Amino acid sequence: MIIAAWFVIGFTLYQFGVVLANLFMKVKLNKQNTDFTGLVSVLIPARNEELNIEFILADLQKQDYKNIEILVFDDQSTDKTGEIVRQCMEQDNRIKLIESDGLPSGWLGKNHACHELSKQANGKYFLFLDADVRLSKDIILQSIANSEKHNLGLLSIFPTQEMQTPGEWITVPNMNFILLSLLPLILVRKTKYQSLSAANGQFMLFKADNYQPVWPHEKMKGNKVEDIEIARYYKQLNIPIACTTGDERISCRMYTGFNEAVDGFSKNVVSFFGNSFVLAFLFWLITTFGFIVVYPGAGISAFILYLILLVGIRIIISTISRQNVFINLLLFIPQQLTLGFILLKALSRKLKNEYQWKGRNVS
Repeated sequence: MIIAAWFVIGFTLYQFGVVLANLFMKVKLNKQNTDFTGLVSVLIPARNEELNIEFILADLQKQDYKNIEILVFDDQSTDKTGEIVRQCMEQDNRIKLIESDGLPSGWLGKNHACHELSKQANGKYFLFLDADVRLSKDIILQSIANSEKHNLGLLSIFPTQEMQTPGEWITVPNMNFILLSLLPLILVRKTKYQSLSAANGQFMLFKADNYQPVWPHEKMKGNKVEDIEIARYYKQLNIPIACTTGDERISCRMYTGFNEAVDGFSKNVVSFFGNSFVLAFLFWLITTFGFIVVYPGAGISAFILYLILLVGIRIIISTISRQNVFINLLLFIPQQLTLGFILLKALSRKLKNEYQWKGRNVS
């Protein structure tokens, strides 16, 4: 019991140290000047995005950086996605619609869409965006400036998450809780270790000179967590990458309720733990039930320290992520229980080799 108690306290201290590192050494897209004037290809895979596509296209049309082409891949949508894009094309000749001929065997839909987009892109940079993100007018310019400054082959951003329902509040914050309490994001750029990699497919900015020789989306054509695997692959190739989160200039409402969020996160949650269910469940057990062993094994003083650390971790992560601190503290227990449910669902689908997203089976 004593050993278990101090193991839990030690791990919690580690988490606290990581979140402090992410607070004080945060990778920021500081405003930079740049001489870059080349073409930027903005590439948007879209499947049944009629509720989002018009907004992201409007945000792109308002960008300070004007030398862009906007390519949208309509991935066999059954709604009005293609029709809306065609209407926007009449207003801005930088917008182009590419329609899918079908999904080839061995490919996942988004990976195929991104690859097809990249083959028709002409820019010096390729910016892959999900259709449901919202952008401020200077995000492309500042992303390019920072990429140029650090000579990055890949810059990825975890958008600030918008949550409107209780179901979203007890699911979505788990993503940043895992990420920001386990990985100092500064090390994504500063080290060459593949295990210290992170990326988010909602915003991935590639230098075309690094992308085209390796075609990473084709390399990961059947991988449902292609963003993280591409980041690891780039590190393997010694191509510099960086990742950041909590930038107010990019936001996203990933899911619209509990069931959708659970389905989405069960697809990729284990990738945060090197695809190990053992490590994922161990993390959940320690962060959820660690208190059971701390008090009897380490005493009241250690238990109080442990509680202070837990609260501090939640406050700091909420601050970094631009999420409501009070709500995250209030929903601490439901969030932890939901994380366990997500892991169980991920394990069940792994064992059954079944997963479906946007009407398609994903193996």
